[in-house]
Amino acid sequence: MKPLETATFTNSFVDELAGDPSRENVPRQVPGYHYSPVAPTPVANPQLLQWSAEMGAELGLERPPEQGAAVELLAGNRVADSMRPYAARYGGHQFGNWAGQLGDGRAISLGELPGQDGRRWEVQLKGAGPTPYSRRADGRAVLRSSVREFLCSEAMHHLGVPTTRALSLVSTGDEVLRDMFYDGNARPEPGAIVARVAPSFVRFGNFQILLAHQETDNLRALADYVIRQHFPELGAPDSPEVYVAWLTEIARRTAEMVAHWQTVGFVHGVLNTDNMSILGLTIDYGPYGWLEPYEPGWTPNTTDFTNYRYAFGQQPQVCLWNLTQLAQALTPLVPDPELLRPALNQYVATFNRSHHVRLLAKLGLTASTDEAADKLLVGSLLPAMEGAQVDMTLFYRHLSHLVPRLLADESAEGLATELLSAVSYAAPEAAGAAPLRAWLEEYAARLRQEPGTPEAIRAGMLAVNPKYVLRNYLAQQAIEAAEAGNLAPLHTLHEVLKRPFDEQPEHETLAARRPAWAATKPGSATLSCSS
Repeated sequence: MKPLETATFTNSFVDELAGDPSRENVPRQVPGYHYSPVAPTPVANPQLLQWSAEMGAELGLERPPEQGAAVELLAGNRVADSMRPYAARYGGHQFGNWAGQLGDGRAISLGELPGQDGRRWEVQLKGAGPTPYSRRADGRAVLRSSVREFLCSEAMHHLGVPTTRALSLVSTGDEVLRDMFYDGNARPEPGAIVARVAPSFVRFGNFQILLAHQETDNLRALADYVIRQHFPELGAPDSPEVYVAWLTEIARRTAEMVAHWQTVGFVHGVLNTDNMSILGLTIDYGPYGWLEPYEPGWTPNTTDFTNYRYAFGQQPQVCLWNLTQLAQALTPLVPDPELLRPALNQYVATFNRSHHVRLLAKLGLTASTDEAADKLLVGSLLPAMEGAQVDMTLFYRHLSHLVPRLLADESAEGLATELLSAVSYAAPEAAGAAPLRAWLEEYAARLRQEPGTPEAIRAGMLAVNPKYVLRNYLAQQAIEAAEAGNLAPLHTLHEVLKRPFDEQPEHETLAARRPAWAATKPGSATLSCSS
C-alpha cells in the first residue's frame, strides 16, 4: 500500500491513439482525433469526504488524509508527472436521436494504475472542469450527483453487477449553479468530484462518432486498441472474424449485465448509446433508481416522462437497439455486414437464458426436466407482482424466509397474507393481489420437487436476494445530511451496502419499504439528467 502521490501512472489510450494537437480548452468540434489533452481546473478547497477501501486496496493505495497531496490529485488541483490527462471524443444517440459529437464534457482521465488482479485501471475525475466537449456546460458536478455516483457504483459492485467503480468523493469548496429539473429554478449547490475507476471508459459512442465522420482509419485503430488491451483472448485484431467475435463478446457481456439489472430491480434511467460501456459495465450513474413497487413502466428520469423509453421493462430491448447502433458503427471493418447479425442474436439468447436462470435462483429452484412449466411459473410471477404492488427487493427477501414454512405445508393462503402485509404498497386483500396468491400455491407445489433441504434452499435464496439496495430516498437522506455537514449517514450507507445480502439487524431501517413521503419528494422519487 502506498500514497497516491507516489504512484506511477501509465497512459495507453494517449500513447496509442490519435490526440488533438490543440490545447485550446473551449467548446469546439474535434474531427479526426480520439481525444483532447486537457488539464483539470483547480478548485478552492478540496476535502476528502469518502474513500473506497476496497478499490484503494485493489490499486495498492492507502487511504489519504482529509487534505493533502493525494486529495489535491483527486480534485484536479495537481497533476502528477506521470499523468497525461485527457477527455475522450465520442458521439451518441440520446433518447433515440443522433446527437453528434458529445465527448467527456465533465470527465477527465488521469491515466492508468496497475491492479492486484494484473489489469490496468483507468482513473477518471468526474466534475473536474470544462473540456473541449463541454458544449454549453461548466464541466462541474454537484455534491448530490457525486454522492449518488459514488454510492451506487460501489453498491452495484457488491451486488455482483458489472460496473465501473468509485475510488473517492471530494468536496471542492466551490458552489455550482444547477437547475435540477430544468424548470427555471437554478440554485447554487456545493460542488464535488468523484474519482471513478474502470479498466476502460470507452463507450459505443466512441465508435459511432468515427463512423459518422467516415474516419475509418481511426475507427480501426480504436477497435484494435480495445481488442489488444481488453479482449486479448480473441487474438490479434487482423481479420473481420476477430471483429465479429469481439462484437459477439460485447453483446454477451451486455446481456449478462442487463439480466442482472432486471433481477435486482435497477433502472439506469438514461440508456443513450454514449452511456453504454464497450466492456459491458454499468456506466454513468445519473437519474437511476430501484423498483420499489414492481412496475415495468417506471422510470425515475423526468426527462423521459414523455415516452418512457428507458423505463425498467424497456431496458433489455433498448440495449439491443444500442448494440445494433454499435454493429452499424463497425460495418467499415467487416466486408459483409450480415456477419455481424449473429452477435445481436447472441445478445437475445444470452439475456433470455441468464434472466431465466437468475430468476430461478431467486426462487430457490434448480433447472427441472419440465423447462416449459418453469418458464410459465416464472413468467407469471412478474405480472402478479405488478398487480399486487409489491416491493421487488422485499418480496424476494421475505419469500426466502418463508420457504421452510411453505415446505412444511403451512397454508399458502395464510402465508400470502403475511407476505403481502410485509412487502406490498397496497392492502393485502386488494383485488390486484389475487394472482400473486394463486401463484404462491403453484410455487409451493413446485418447491416441493426440489431435492435440497428447506434450510439449504433458504440459504441459497438469501445469497442472491439482497436485503439492502440503494433506494433513492436513502441516497437523498445521505445527500441532505452531507450538504448540512453531517457525513455519518453517507458513511453508514456505504458500509451497509458493502454487505447487501447480510441481515445486519442494527440497520433494519435501511431495508424498510419506501415511506409515503418519499413517493413524491424530488430526489427520492423523481430525478433528471442533472442528477
